[in-house]
Amino acid sequence: MSNDYPKIKGGVASEETAMGAIGAVFQPELIKLMKAVLDDAAATLPVSKRTSTMMAEMASQILARAAKGERDPAALKIAALLAVVECSHYSHDISPERRAV
Repeated sequence: MSNDYPKIKGGVASEETAMGAIGAVFQPELIKLMKAVLDDAAATLPVSKRTSTMMAEMASQILARAAKGERDPAALKIAALLAVVECSHYSHDISPERRAV
């Protein structure tokens, strides 16, 4: 997608659960925005990095930021892509011999 993100205000209602965890209910417009951001972030990755694990990690970061009130598509995309960097960081530190093990 080429930054044709839906425009939204607010979009999330949080509630405290009995266990002390916070749950979030996202409005349809915000869900569309988050999906568009995830698709856009994924499109910037090489195909080999678009694994279900990587997509789930990016989605998790987008959801976490949105639950805290972030609505800027660029900020959400950066958070998603930073998750990719974090997940990939250690694989570059391992020698080729150790990777083969």
